[in-house]
Amino acid sequence: MTLRLAQGTPCWVSLLTDDLAGARAFYGDLVGWTYSPGPTQLGDYVRAELDGEPVAGLGVSTATGFPVQWTTYFAVDSADHTAQLVRACGGTVAVGPLQAERAGRMAIVADVSGAVFGLWQGEELTGREAVPEPGELAWAELLTPDAEGASAFYGAVLNRPVRPTDSDESALLVDGRPVAGIRHGAELRGHPPRWQVHFAVRDADLTARRAADLGGRVLVEPHDTARGRAARLADPQGGHFSVLETP
Repeated sequence: MTLRLAQGTPCWVSLLTDDLAGARAFYGDLVGWTYSPGPTQLGDYVRAELDGEPVAGLGVSTATGFPVQWTTYFAVDSADHTAQLVRACGGTVAVGPLQAERAGRMAIVADVSGAVFGLWQGEELTGREAVPEPGELAWAELLTPDAEGASAFYGAVLNRPVRPTDSDESALLVDGRPVAGIRHGAELRGHPPRWQVHFAVRDADLTARRAADLGGRVLVEPHDTARGRAARLADPQGGHFSVLETP
């Protein structure tokens, strides 16, 4: 029997884009991903891999006008039960729960402020914990206008404690370890609340320059943070993501 990651662990990230071929080329060059076929219930979808291990998903958005965006998935023991908790706590369930072939069971949901995230009940694909290795998910962080309300929501839905940290954010804890951040998003500037994905890189400055050379954009120049040197970028199709050069 495959052991799932502990409930509440950010375990997968997936990009919905209107140009899958372009996204594959961009991220393959930028962070070294290769690709293999993935589940196709929701359209064309590939798994991004490092050294043969799946680390992320890329798919084609089938919804007209849907923004290009990365979605963070959290490991859950039961996607159906957690989806019910999302509704009970004031959130919404947009997709599922449904079976992603033999990989696992999933749902796409939103919190009380509208930030979209995923639920993943792993079966053949358990997902990956965030690690500071180049090309891997290094950190997930929610930007929201209501950090206190979001902390209560995620604590209840994922059945995990959320505690303030020494910086300006709170952390979702799994077995006492911080696995994701929640903070007041002053920089949202009219944009909807969102989960930000951070990919580990060896050199944030070099990666930001390379992203621009590949047709992407630098939204926030490389700068030092409590977690390492970071930059906020956009791919050529408009998908926002961050890179993190961890100490």
